[in-house]
Amino acid sequence: MNCWALIPIKATQDSKSRLSGILDADQRQELVSTMLANVLDAARHARTISQIRLVGPTRAGLPDDIPLLGDPGLGLNPAVQSAFAEIADKGPDRVLILAADLPEVTSYELETLCVAPSDTIAIAPDRHETGTNAICLPLPAARDFSFAFGPDSFAKHKVEASRLGLNAEIVLSKGLERDIDEPSDLADARQVLGLTL
Repeated sequence: MNCWALIPIKATQDSKSRLSGILDADQRQELVSTMLANVLDAARHARTISQIRLVGPTRAGLPDDIPLLGDPGLGLNPAVQSAFAEIADKGPDRVLILAADLPEVTSYELETLCVAPSDTIAIAPDRHETGTNAICLPLPAARDFSFAFGPDSFAKHKVEASRLGLNAEIVLSKGLERDIDEPSDLADARQVLGLTL
């Protein structure tokens, strides 16, 4: 199995703006950096992930040992689409697109996504089952997959799997569903990451 992980990141000033009412810029940056470190640690220890790539606008504050793919600056979906196309041409069997704000995700959960059958897209929704926190695509079968991160992305990604004639395997797990977007989500980050937010 040759599965690559792709992790999109935002520019520092744009990170977690929905938390600005309760966290200042420095606290939000600490939260983002700590969650990304946790996600990267899980990806590095996942036995089924052979390569990791980041996609975003700047390398500032990122680990030097992980390549950063260019962001065309047109939003999340064009950035992921561009990076996915670049990675797909390098020969992986699967590509895992993974949110950077998962404080509880484990390497085992990532391994579960990467071992889906070759005719199957594995999708991990958020806790509300509306967003997509991780999606693992088989290649070359999903080469033409069109990403729709944002509102109702979970449903849209299932429809896209069907359009390509692929099965959609839904992966429900605590670490994959608990992202940090709203103030009410912060309890997960405080508890697991030991942050003093």
